[in-house]
Amino acid sequence: MTKKVNTPLSDETVENLEAGDRVLISGIIYTGRDAAHKRLAGMMERGEELPVDLKGQVIYYVGPCPAKPGQVIGSAGPTTSGRMDSFTPQLLDRGLKGMIGKGTRSKEVINSIVKNKAVYFAAIGGAGALLAETIKEAELVAFDDLGPEAVYRLRVEDFPAIVIIDCHGNNLYETGPKNFKLSGEEKQP
Repeated sequence: MTKKVNTPLSDETVENLEAGDRVLISGIIYTGRDAAHKRLAGMMERGEELPVDLKGQVIYYVGPCPAKPGQVIGSAGPTTSGRMDSFTPQLLDRGLKGMIGKGTRSKEVINSIVKNKAVYFAAIGGAGALLAETIKEAELVAFDDLGPEAVYRLRVEDFPAIVIIDCHGNNLYETGPKNFKLSGEEKQP
């Protein structure tokens, strides 16, 4: 079964998601990669106001390709999430509720996900052109000098993702392989 999720995310929505759930996300999500995360962290350290109120928001780890004529955005596939791990707990403490990317997360990020009742989603790598079809609007919000790594505000409709780490710390990257591993009693043909 696929669950429909709307942003911004509430505690109740997050609490009803479990690792392994397929979701379709609709609403506003923001983009941010390494360079944008570094700038946001610097702003927080200096006590500056962020360009986005993170409360209940979702950040998509993506550096979209330029849009072709007639398109809202170019190919928009996920990037490896681990590169944002050193900045993620700070953002979660500021109210960030969800992240979309690919790959594993550090123990510190998982602990912060649990502490802040957040969720980590994965999008399918290599499907950037298909994912871009779910993006209905794209607006530059901050750090335009970063090009594709700038922060964009995206309006998405039925953006497909999978819950990888839920707010209880269940991690599909750990439980999935265990569920499908052959036991010692089973024999292969």
